Amino acid sequence: MNMKQPHLFDKIDLQLIRTLHTLLIERSVSKTAMRLGQQQPAVSVALKRLRELTGDPILVRAGTGMVPTDVGLQMLGPVTQILQAAEGLFSPTRDFEPALACETFRIAASDTLDPLFLPSVMARVKSLAPGCRVEVHALSGHVQYAADLAQGLIDVVIGNWAQPSQELHRAQLFEDEIMCLVSQKHPAVRRGWTQEDWLACEHIAPTPAYPGWRGVIDEHLDRLSLVRNITARCAHFGLMPRMVASSLLVLTTGRQYCQRFLQGAESHRGLALLPCPVDFPKMVYYQLWHERSHASAAAKWLREQVKISASQLPHPQSLNLT
Repeated sequence: MNMKQPHLFDKIDLQLIRTLHTLLIERSVSKTAMRLGQQQPAVSVALKRLRELTGDPILVRAGTGMVPTDVGLQMLGPVTQILQAAEGLFSPTRDFEPALACETFRIAASDTLDPLFLPSVMARVKSLAPGCRVEVHALSGHVQYAADLAQGLIDVVIGNWAQPSQELHRAQLFEDEIMCLVSQKHPAVRRGWTQEDWLACEHIAPTPAYPGWRGVIDEHLDRLSLVRNITARCAHFGLMPRMVASSLLVLTTGRQYCQRFLQGAESHRGLALLPCPVDFPKMVYYQLWHERSHASAAAKWLREQVKISASQLPHPQSLNLT
């Protein structure tokens, strides 16, 4: 091993590499000085240092100008690569070209979202960044999602917790009012219901994400010292409307989610949408991300696509609820 190598690296900095590259391109000390915004004597000193380090003149006189030596020409390729690598090392926070990117984006999202939302996000990303991969993960328990973001396992989380982790960045996406999805055969469709009636009905709710988990519906009821009669739970939120249509169960969730099942070519027959007799605040959906990816250009771009998809969701039309 050459024992001089560590001492050689001590004498080289990126500015010296940049000067060498410019000298080989411009083939002129004065033009190099002008391009780098330096005084000509400073570039001459740098060229002298380079000649001492390499043991080669690098540039030699040829008529009225200068030309690179064979060693100088051989250095041009590696020097260019070094500068490109250095630029790439410090560019993730500044540059992201979707059409050329090959990132893997990981999104964790609640399945209570409007069914049109995540397909819209997927379509935007794959259209604008066809070389990128997109992974949509089921939302992990409240205890895990902050850690998953911090460890880089997830890039963004989309949910509607009343009190998300304070250590995360947060941006609101959209609001949704609480409504109830029931079968058209449910008695409340004909005669209406009171708060007491609603609490006594048979309700269907998501399976707890972890022991002690409470969704936004039951968290609000807890604050009002109210308890509803949950007789069915399901881990697959997308199956609940069908379960409601064939029973007297009540699904209480956002209007947008419910209304997508009442409109369009694949609407579920036998369903009705009713106002909830309990006064709930609006559900607020937002995206969360960690400081780890806050400055990343790729992550910023992803969050912008999520934001745009949310803003373009068709607004649910008012239904005749009487």
